[in-house]
Amino acid sequence: MKKAIIGGTGVYDIAEDSRKQIVKTEYGDVEVDIIKVHGEDIVFLARHGKSHSVPPHLINYRANIRALQKLGVKQIYATCAVGSCNENYGPGQVVILKNFIDFTKARPMTFFQGGEQGVVHTDMSDPYCSNLRKLFQQECRTLGIEVKGEAVYACTEGPRFETEYEIKMYKQLGCDVVGMTNVPEVVLAKELGMCYSAVGIVTNWCTGIENKEITLEDIQGSMNKNKEMITKAFINVLTGDINQEQCFCNRSTMKL
Repeated sequence: MKKAIIGGTGVYDIAEDSRKQIVKTEYGDVEVDIIKVHGEDIVFLARHGKSHSVPPHLINYRANIRALQKLGVKQIYATCAVGSCNENYGPGQVVILKNFIDFTKARPMTFFQGGEQGVVHTDMSDPYCSNLRKLFQQECRTLGIEVKGEAVYACTEGPRFETEYEIKMYKQLGCDVVGMTNVPEVVLAKELGMCYSAVGIVTNWCTGIENKEITLEDIQGSMNKNKEMITKAFINVLTGDINQEQCFCNRSTMKL
């Protein structure tokens, strides 16, 4: 079992078999679904919990990623809802995350806490696996999924939305989209030597970009429009010939 999708839904009807599993970690227990497609086991993890009851600042990111490691996962695709501060990326469109700037404040950020582990640093020159990004883009062309481009992601603490002037700052710093969930998830995966790639589904314009109120209906509509086809693309890539020889994700940590 080497593949996982975080936040993906909509493909259980094509599964040959599925089962639930509770994975115990030192950070807490994690419930996952494991489905079999084309003879391959793929782990599905609901980032916010099965009932979508966990807000972004309280997600147990370390437990989630450790659970995937304990299941033997080496490759992860993730979806995330994002607001856009780039006028070229509108609601309903899909972008591939290529880098991030972290504005979170109070989250446990690392597995490496010193002590017997020593001091460990993690290379973030390619935070979102370049190989997984390339394979996803290729699969999207095959399936006819339009990808508007690559994006720099600003991660905020949440659960509140950002102010107009925060968005102006993020935009000036080079960010394209804003969300609340992708950090430290991407960092923790890199610390454990996993390949990780995330796709942003633009659900709304960021505050102040368009003179329009952000509504739950708009966010849900944008997610529902795209998530099934994106998850299908994930499945097609993950059940194909894929390994860690085309990237450096499993060699990203250095101990001093």
